[in-house]
Amino acid sequence: MEWAEAAWARAQPSAGSVDLSGRNLTVVLLLTGLAVAVPPLWRMLRILVTLVHELGHAGVGVLVGRRFTGFVLRGDMSGHAVTVGPARGAGRVATTWAGYPAPAVVGAAVLWLAVQGWAAPVLTGILAVLVAAALRVRSLLTALVVALVGLVAGALWWQRDETLQAQVVLGVGLLLLVGSWRHLGAVLRARGDGTSDPAVLARLTAVPRVVWNATFVLVGAGATWVAAVTLLGAASEVSP
Repeated sequence: MEWAEAAWARAQPSAGSVDLSGRNLTVVLLLTGLAVAVPPLWRMLRILVTLVHELGHAGVGVLVGRRFTGFVLRGDMSGHAVTVGPARGAGRVATTWAGYPAPAVVGAAVLWLAVQGWAAPVLTGILAVLVAAALRVRSLLTALVVALVGLVAGALWWQRDETLQAQVVLGVGLLLLVGSWRHLGAVLRARGDGTSDPAVLARLTAVPRVVWNATFVLVGAGATWVAAVTLLGAASEVSP
């Protein structure tokens, strides 16, 4: 069928290299910096970080054999994902731990893939995840966010402007990476919050929350290093 062939073609990586050096990269860096630095913009966009955080819980939960039953995003940009399984054990620990590292890891991964010319497959994967997640939304706001992100990603995917796709995916990766540090900073400052992920991990394992926070920092640092090396490589390329 023609539509299936068209969809398959739009899911393929770029046939050649995508120019993300010079002006194209500068535009992405400036817009991402603006989004993070301007409070009204950040208040709207940081819900993407929360979305990835909650889907990180859900994805790892499914991988370790738990059942993902639903998730919500709230107006204060917090969220909650529910997975069903044993109340304790390695699976519960891995599921709880996955939230804070998820935006950093996903951000660095999609950033690297965008530079390699794989923005279209990334968008295809995002759409597939959003379709699966849509079946588990448990609030109107959550449904609106998933639908809006899906519409933007779908339009960008169908248009198949390879440079624009790469720029947007690169920008989203940067936004997730910076946002992961901002979210982590908030949880590090909220030491009295007994409902935070590190507090829950401490109760589940008897390992102090400072140790769990250190693992989040280490993962974030590794993801940031990958992103920095990737961006420096892209910036050093000379456009033909």
